[in-house]
Amino acid sequence: MRVPALMTATLLLALHASSASAESLRCNGHSATEGDSKLSVLYKCGAPQLKDSFCAPVYSPQSLEPVPEPFASAILPCQAIEEWLYDRGPGNLMVTVRFRAGIVQSIRYARAPQ
Repeated sequence: MRVPALMTATLLLALHASSASAESLRCNGHSATEGDSKLSVLYKCGAPQLKDSFCAPVYSPQSLEPVPEPFASAILPCQAIEEWLYDRGPGNLMVTVRFRAGIVQSIRYARAPQ
């Protein structure tokens, strides 16, 4: 009887820890989070210090392998990724906000851009 209760408690703790891993960015009294649009982040945080964009490979739904050329460019275009860098000033970590299809995919904190 004690073992199932311990396993349940461990599982709940693990689920809680994994759900708390999403980052957010506090700006001007607002909070930008995963799932926000570019417009929302721009409104909440202002213009970024730097912007970068690149084309990420598209992966086949049946495997973890990228779709090979020439199919990738002929049939499935690459996925546009945009990264915005916010320098929050001295004593604060820099923040990179990654957008996929115009929606915040991730928010990463670091001492320098990666």
